[in-house]
Amino acid sequence: MTEHRPDPDALLAAVQREESRQQRGRGKLKIFFGATAGVGKTYAMLEAAHQVNEKGVDVVVGYVETHKRAETEALLATLEIIPRKQVEYRGTTLEEMDLDAILARKPELVLVDELAHTNVPGVRHSKRFQDVLELLDAGINVWTTVNVQHVESRADTVRQITGITVHETIPDSLLELADEIELIDLSPEELRKRLFEGKVYTAERVETASKNFFRSGNLTALREMALRLTAERVDHQLQDYMQIKQIAGPWKSADRLMVAVSPSPLSERLIRWTRRVAYNLEAEWLAIYVESPRLLSDEDKVRLAHNLELARQLGGEVISSTGSDVVESLMRVARQRNVTQIVIGKPAHTPLQDLLRGGSYVNRLVRASGDVDVYVVTGDPSESTQQLRLPRPQPHSVWNEYLLGALIIVTVTALNLVTLPLIGYQAVGMTDLLAVLLVAAYIGRGPALVVAALSAITWDILFIPPRFTPIITHLEDVIVLVMYFFIAIFTGNLTAKIRAQQQQARSYAERTLAVYTLARETATAVNMDDVLETAIDQIGRVFDAEVAIFLRTHSNHLEAQPHPQSTLTISDKELVVATWVFDNSKPAGRYTETLSAAEAKYLPLLTPGGTVGVLAVRTRKSERLSIDEEALLDTFTRQIALVIEREMLDEAAEQAAMLRESERLHNTLLNSISHELRTPIATVVGAASSLLNQNLSADAQHALLSDIQAAGDRLNRLVANLLDMTRLESGRLKLKLEWCDISDLINVALSSTAKRLVDHPIHLNLAPDLPLIQMDFVLMEQVLVNLLDNIASYTPPGTPVDISSKMNDGTIQIVVADHGPGLPPDDLERVFDKFYRVPGSKAGGTGLGLSISRGLVNAHNGTIDASNLPEGGAQFTITLPITAAPPPAQEAAL
Repeated sequence: MTEHRPDPDALLAAVQREESRQQRGRGKLKIFFGATAGVGKTYAMLEAAHQVNEKGVDVVVGYVETHKRAETEALLATLEIIPRKQVEYRGTTLEEMDLDAILARKPELVLVDELAHTNVPGVRHSKRFQDVLELLDAGINVWTTVNVQHVESRADTVRQITGITVHETIPDSLLELADEIELIDLSPEELRKRLFEGKVYTAERVETASKNFFRSGNLTALREMALRLTAERVDHQLQDYMQIKQIAGPWKSADRLMVAVSPSPLSERLIRWTRRVAYNLEAEWLAIYVESPRLLSDEDKVRLAHNLELARQLGGEVISSTGSDVVESLMRVARQRNVTQIVIGKPAHTPLQDLLRGGSYVNRLVRASGDVDVYVVTGDPSESTQQLRLPRPQPHSVWNEYLLGALIIVTVTALNLVTLPLIGYQAVGMTDLLAVLLVAAYIGRGPALVVAALSAITWDILFIPPRFTPIITHLEDVIVLVMYFFIAIFTGNLTAKIRAQQQQARSYAERTLAVYTLARETATAVNMDDVLETAIDQIGRVFDAEVAIFLRTHSNHLEAQPHPQSTLTISDKELVVATWVFDNSKPAGRYTETLSAAEAKYLPLLTPGGTVGVLAVRTRKSERLSIDEEALLDTFTRQIALVIEREMLDEAAEQAAMLRESERLHNTLLNSISHELRTPIATVVGAASSLLNQNLSADAQHALLSDIQAAGDRLNRLVANLLDMTRLESGRLKLKLEWCDISDLINVALSSTAKRLVDHPIHLNLAPDLPLIQMDFVLMEQVLVNLLDNIASYTPPGTPVDISSKMNDGTIQIVVADHGPGLPPDDLERVFDKFYRVPGSKAGGTGLGLSISRGLVNAHNGTIDASNLPEGGAQFTITLPITAAPPPAQEAAL
């Protein structure tokens, strides 16, 4: 018995579909589905709502249309209803579902009727199903209603059956997203009975409806479609269950479909047909648009964008390719993506058009397809009629370029007339052909064709005998002229085609360079401000647009103001759009179906870690971006999002490192301070306890008092060091500059540390006649005291101490050296770090003295360095700049 092993790809797809329906924090969607209006979807939804409401579920009505049906209104009356939003449109007040009120109320379940409804312009979303998706994202369960004719992939079939075009549709992906679909079924006879009883439409509409949409044949066909679609969904759910539970069944290899999309109206039908077939085959599908050198009109751009957006809504992957040969581009992508079936529309071109285009696309694609199946889908008669009309020509050249081409051929003809006795009329054809090639290469295809025709006419009339007449007497001249004309047309067209390909390649190179430049500039940016400045500059130059970037705050909200380098001014109204895009991680604004009245297009900066900000772009040109430009902008957006996330992660890592270092310093400080405080305090407490004993001699009392004073001095130094470090790090250290003598400074420091250095011989080597220098005497004294105290603590008794001073290149150097064990070579710089103590040194000390000394010297614009003497011992060199000469009064006082 063979072990059952499910297809891993199919299993993964089933799990992903199940996870998408059960995404944590997402509301559940239930659809009451019917064949047509009047079957009782709204009534059934309200009845079910009453049942769950009685069980304690928080139910509200977001939008329900009763159509004045008494039974429906009676059920609606006892449920909580969210008041509808009043919207002004063209002087009329209309009502729509108040999405924001529902989100603020946040019920457990909301009822939303007529899922395919189109909202009034001016509200957030153009379609009600988009409102429902936002409610689901907010964690609110939704019950809704829809008819089969409103399902996008069934719209064409409905039009064929009923003759009525359904404009309000929903993407099929909503049916896949639904957690439950309840079919509300009614026989055609019962439905027509309800129609005549006035339970579907008002009395004045009954007669018209019964003779058109509500004919028995139409209702039967629609009922079959609803039943079939529901059965297909149940079958898919069963197969998903079998995959997840690893139940043995008929496993099949997945197909992959690709549909060719263009600005043609037929493309909508192709996309729906492909989606329907892909769903039935459980196959992946993609839509491809091949961008050719031919320019698109504004109308074509809008239609193409609509077609590609339709493919996205229906769950297809959209691909844009570039190439002058559509068939070659289709087959290249098909082989790269392992496509098994290609879907194209049946062309309505005339044989002459096919000949000029190099043959029928269908025939060429079938010949080149190899093992790939090709489906040719026909359109409706209305679509075919639209296809038969020749498209409006989109001129590649303007009128002055045609005029320039004509002037060139006139000039060449005049020169040929002058040189005709020297070159003969046969050579004239070569010069004219050269003119055609030059015009094609540097001006364009249209002017080249005009020049080819004009040159053939002038050559015939002005140069071929008999001259000044269109008559040609010699057969060879006729052959040469005809061949010239076709060669000129062919070479001119070929040259123009090469020129167009060159321009296309240049455009592609420019786009690639733009992406590379953005990646390079943002990669070399050193901080977030540089990254955003570079991104705004690059997008503004490439798309000729005003740009603004909003970032995410630490509290996971959108900043109220864009980055200061932004070139787009954002109003409060536009800020609302940006906030919605950030909260929902979906595009909105201009040229989208959400908040389309906005002045700019807003794109979420998406990363695997979430939305890190919002990009706002407003182009200076009036028309929308091309498909290729949209793809480039999307690439820019993803690149910028990743770089911003990288900077945020770097900042977070830096903050984490700072926190770790702060924690380490905190622990070190506690350990050090606790030890330093414990020792003198113990001394003070012990000496004080002994003094309470009245039997002590005078010498013993004096010794104890000396211990108390020494412990107090130690505590005083500790507190002073902590206060000095706090002042240094907070930037509140203020220097009290005075004209001071270096010799006095050294002598005062030695006097302060005399007791500590009593066992250390002191050798002074002070240069005579050192000038006065401006410094804070008290602080610099503390520096020397810290150095000398460090020597007293970490060198054995009897170790000599050398102190010297001298002038050196406009500075005064003070050197303090000992002849002790010295410092480890690796610790010469680290000894100035806070709380750092040389490994192996004896207990005691906080490790703050040298760090404070460097801070105080740096505050004087000086330096302090540590080194080891060749003969042994440590040496500290203080270098202070001589900034000015002392005033005469100070010199006289000295």
